[in-house]
Amino acid sequence: MSTDKRYWIWLQLSLGCGAYFKDIIKDFGSVENLYNANIMEWKMSTALVARQVEALQRHTLNDAEEIIYNCDKNGWEIVTFDDEKYPNRLRDIPNPPAVLYVDGTLPDIENYAAIAVVGTRKASTYASKAARFMSKGAALCGALIISGGALGVDSCAHRGALEAGGKTVAVLGNGLGSDYLQQNKELRGLIKKNGALVTEYPPFTPASKHTFPMRNRIISGLSLGVMVVEAGVKSGSLITAKYAYEQGRDIFAIPASIFDYNFYGTNKLIDDGAIVATNPGVLVSQYAERFASLDLSKLKTVRELVNDMTDKSANAEQSPQIEFDKIARDRAENVSRQNKALQLSGDEKSVYSSLSENLENIDTIIEKSGIDSQKVLVALTMLEMKGLIESASGKRYKLK
Repeated sequence: MSTDKRYWIWLQLSLGCGAYFKDIIKDFGSVENLYNANIMEWKMSTALVARQVEALQRHTLNDAEEIIYNCDKNGWEIVTFDDEKYPNRLRDIPNPPAVLYVDGTLPDIENYAAIAVVGTRKASTYASKAARFMSKGAALCGALIISGGALGVDSCAHRGALEAGGKTVAVLGNGLGSDYLQQNKELRGLIKKNGALVTEYPPFTPASKHTFPMRNRIISGLSLGVMVVEAGVKSGSLITAKYAYEQGRDIFAIPASIFDYNFYGTNKLIDDGAIVATNPGVLVSQYAERFASLDLSKLKTVRELVNDMTDKSANAEQSPQIEFDKIARDRAENVSRQNKALQLSGDEKSVYSSLSENLENIDTIIEKSGIDSQKVLVALTMLEMKGLIESASGKRYKLK
């Protein structure tokens, strides 16, 4: 029987997301006992440090009740650490979330070969296709695809799973109800109809540079393996890979050009022993004996998946090899752009790094680049003159 949800919410509000609370609960016997203990008992506990004793005094069950009210009002589910719906795989990591907030239907994680697919938000064409088709191929066999619900690789992974008619879970770096990333609202709507949006952050918590690294341990914690698609030397997806290693998960990596610094982190993972992922079979075959839900008779190669997609398009006569040649050309062009980018000024590099193959409006570019509007306009002009970007109506720009 699970404890009153209010106590777990109080614990998470007090100690914060990512706290190591297992020893604390063990010391007091239950989270309810912890709440009902007095300050002296908290101070005497060897499981609590001084700052945690102070933190436990900042919130009450009233704060938890307000969160429960908002969740009930919006149809969001609250899954606490001792709830039978809480994934055992996640429960076993060193610092699991005390509470999960769920929009949609959280799959029974233990019965799925769950594979996380992660990578940069500014994904190259090659990485976008790799994430999409590898995820689709794995989902066709019955794997559950887990990612972060962000732009770039995350979106491609979720879409691949959805195209296969599979289940997918997005682990968010913000609270449910937050207005973060409105451009992905449609995709998130599809995800919660075919899986769930999951977060440890209380409703309406805004995203920040601190929330995303913390949530990455949940992405790996829910998964059997983590596939890194595209990662530079400082990519946040390498944090997920680090958590995966610490949690004893398999680590997969998509191979790429040794000359493309956007794949430096991915190639380094391969150097360090990550499993090279060149087709969906690499992701699912080793889990087949453990999960009856996996059907390897539905396994397809990436080329077959590309061919299926091509056959359904207006350009049906195009062959998989032509499609792969195009990917190779796109990668070569991307490397050429990267080399040119090395010679840019500071502002130009910031603006260039904020762009992708998709058109972005000027306000989005200013927000992503982090520099003022006048400098952005100057940088855009210079980048266009250098042949690195192109403009469209409505003050929109994209990589050339």
